Amino acid sequence: MPDGADAFSERFMADNLPLSSDFARGDEAKWLALAEKALEGVPLSKLTTKTEHGVPVKPLYRAPDWAPDASGMPGMAPFIRGGRAVNDAYLPWDIRQIVSHPDPAIAGDQVMEALEGGVSSIELRVDAAGEHGVVARSSVDIERVLKGMKLDLAALALEATGASATQGVELAALLAAAVGRQSTAAQVAFNVDPIGALARTGALPGSTDEEMAQAASFARDVAGEFPKATALRADSRPVHEAGGTEVQELAYLVASGAEYVRALMTAGLTADQACSAILFTVSMGADFQVEMSKLRAARRMWGRVADAFGAKGAAAGMQLQAVTSRRMLTRRDPWVNILRNTAACFAAGVGGADIVTVRAFTDAIGLPGKLARRLARNTQVIAQEESSLGKVVDAPGGAWAMEKLGDDLTVAAWALFQQVEREGGLAKALETGGFQTGVAEARGARIKAAAKRKELVTGVTDFPLLQEEVPSIEVVNLPAIVRRAAEASGRAPAARSWFSLKGAAQDRATLADLSRTSDDGGAEAEPLWPIRLAEPFERLRDLADQRTAAGRAPKIFLAALGPMAEHTARLQYATNFFAAGGIGAVPSVGDATWHEKTIGSSGCSLACICGSDKRYATDAVEAAKALKRAGVARLYLAGKPGELEAALREAGVDEFIHVGVDVLASLELAHAELGLGS
Repeated sequence: MPDGADAFSERFMADNLPLSSDFARGDEAKWLALAEKALEGVPLSKLTTKTEHGVPVKPLYRAPDWAPDASGMPGMAPFIRGGRAVNDAYLPWDIRQIVSHPDPAIAGDQVMEALEGGVSSIELRVDAAGEHGVVARSSVDIERVLKGMKLDLAALALEATGASATQGVELAALLAAAVGRQSTAAQVAFNVDPIGALARTGALPGSTDEEMAQAASFARDVAGEFPKATALRADSRPVHEAGGTEVQELAYLVASGAEYVRALMTAGLTADQACSAILFTVSMGADFQVEMSKLRAARRMWGRVADAFGAKGAAAGMQLQAVTSRRMLTRRDPWVNILRNTAACFAAGVGGADIVTVRAFTDAIGLPGKLARRLARNTQVIAQEESSLGKVVDAPGGAWAMEKLGDDLTVAAWALFQQVEREGGLAKALETGGFQTGVAEARGARIKAAAKRKELVTGVTDFPLLQEEVPSIEVVNLPAIVRRAAEASGRAPAARSWFSLKGAAQDRATLADLSRTSDDGGAEAEPLWPIRLAEPFERLRDLADQRTAAGRAPKIFLAALGPMAEHTARLQYATNFFAAGGIGAVPSVGDATWHEKTIGSSGCSLACICGSDKRYATDAVEAAKALKRAGVARLYLAGKPGELEAALREAGVDEFIHVGVDVLASLELAHAELGLGS
């Protein structure tokens, strides 16, 4: 470090800067007293929350929480602060966009559109069936996609999904054959991931040992031809998208990487070569404090693992890709996804990811249209060029909250990683099902929290918009595309070595020619099925829309008691509560005689009483009786009944809605009463 920087650091650490010396040093005891006074005597510790895995997140972190030099320096071991000492001034991180249109020709056009629109690399999602990606069954198909792309200028990544998920090495052969003369200069991430395929699909063509050995042999053999490539991918997205916790994601990520390094070293690679052959990929949610801390924890854990294998220097640092979470995205009010993606992009870029991929905001609806693709890449372009997020290396470095939370996540995830290692590694843990059991428990807790609106999904579970504008998506004729890509017949299956696979691919062999047929000897595991938190509520909205389209929109009568100042809060609460299930509100206000006069003309079989606790004590029982006399089939009251519960139930109230109830269950009962879905 230059002498000037040393001098600045000394002055900073000594707290002698002119700005700070102008202020009196704070007294923590006085601050705590003032804070607790503001909280009306509640201890500050009550403000401590917890992450999904139970790791505490304090409301305030201080210097004693983290030593100033505990994280090292950027670009240096243990690489907690990233693998670079200085960010590229033009491209602080690689902007990578997913291309997944099933038609190879259209996918090729979208590749060029993305590159011309500001992205620096492409992730080509391939699915031989076309349901989840490009219908690429031969090197010719991939050549169509890559037309005009210069792989020495822009990197290319491969993702096998859907029907192609277990064909990683075979797809890599097709890609290598398509790249051809560009191979030496090509920046390619082949992303072969047999562990990820097992986690996603629950099956592999061969045993895990066989699949790992084949992946390792591929990585060894491809290195000479593609010196700038990474061969394997350690990918924790299956855990995240299945509802797992951040600690489970980290343990899975590092355990996957460790398993690959062992296989690569067995195949003859050095520790440095093995670690350098892996791209690590994680999902990024919208809670940027936790997500940035998760990236620090990932780097801290991997630095320790790489050191244990004997990797030195830059090889021990993670090559880390962050992809915005699909679990958090919604079909309903999808415009809110733009904000979710922006928060996740911020966390990834500032948190030090080397590569960032922002999903289209319409990802949960279907293939992204031109607007969605443009917004996905421009979110990153603005973050870099207008918000200047990448101009400071490791911007959160030294922030006590980020450092301490990252360390706490590391400790919790390391314990789970060690448990997986004791079980024989991640592949074995998946085959026996122990890891999936933990994820299933987290998934259940998360779904329950969403059902009770403890985990909010804005625009779906909270503040839903019944009259929403739906963005356009790409509409494709998938059967026609698949027919055009019909597989050639009569070719003998290729041998299993990488060079034989590539040679057959160059000879225009199809993916079917190169692939093995699954048999009883293949590995099996319980798959980690992906979820979206909004899905259960969206299903209710779909049923409600069907009824609305038939001219009978589902609705509930809101019986407001007392003047507006008394009932507004609970009337608004009830409106949002039932709108989450697609049930519109018909509010009515008036004196004590309105109930029987108005409910009949509203056409509602559901009603909810809304008012203040004081008003409930005087008017709610009579209101309930009147509503029941008027023909209400199911009657709600907004708020907790307290001592009035017995009297209100006797008067006809069927259910009380308030914070903490199972909103989803209540809405399902309302749907049943309305006959929706039957």
